[in-house]
Amino acid sequence: MPLLGPADPLPHVPRRILVAGNAGSGKSTLCLRIAHQHDLRRVELDSLYWGPQWTPRPEFLDEVAAFAREDHWVTEYQYKAARPALLARADTVVWLDHRFPVVMGRLVSRTIRRRAAGVELWNGNRESSLWSAFTDPGHILRWGWKSYRRNRVRVLALVDDVVVVRLRGQRQVERWLSGPLASVGEERAR
Repeated sequence: MPLLGPADPLPHVPRRILVAGNAGSGKSTLCLRIAHQHDLRRVELDSLYWGPQWTPRPEFLDEVAAFAREDHWVTEYQYKAARPALLARADTVVWLDHRFPVVMGRLVSRTIRRRAAGVELWNGNRESSLWSAFTDPGHILRWGWKSYRRNRVRVLALVDDVVVVRLRGQRQVERWLSGPLASVGEERAR
């Protein structure tokens, strides 16, 4: 299947959409916008995965499998163990392929904002301090830095299996939302 860009028409009305990209690329935000625009069920995978005190929840994969079996949804393409169940049912992958400085800038900004405001993320968890990025190998900033290239390779490998829409930068995101995705929404409404 071809790799689509922000202006390319979609070959079908998307019903099950995965949003791929690096940490900080805007996956959750785009999922929320798509869900609102097309009345799709949205589940944030982090909310299923993380239990109190940043411990993985044992029911995560069962909940992901149940969600994937539904007919209409949008979620993030993340968590190695969850990807196969989601990809088996997805009909469209939207790839946020933003430049590395953009992604890291967003990730640092988001981390600082959440930490300063004491935002509760999932099940009582809060963002780690920025300074722990130097001591914690699992810190979100280190994760974002290390996983950037792997994410690109992972998504490019999907092109033969599913429709992949590649969006490079926020202008392309806006163009796609108001163009090809809005057009198929109009078809759905008819």
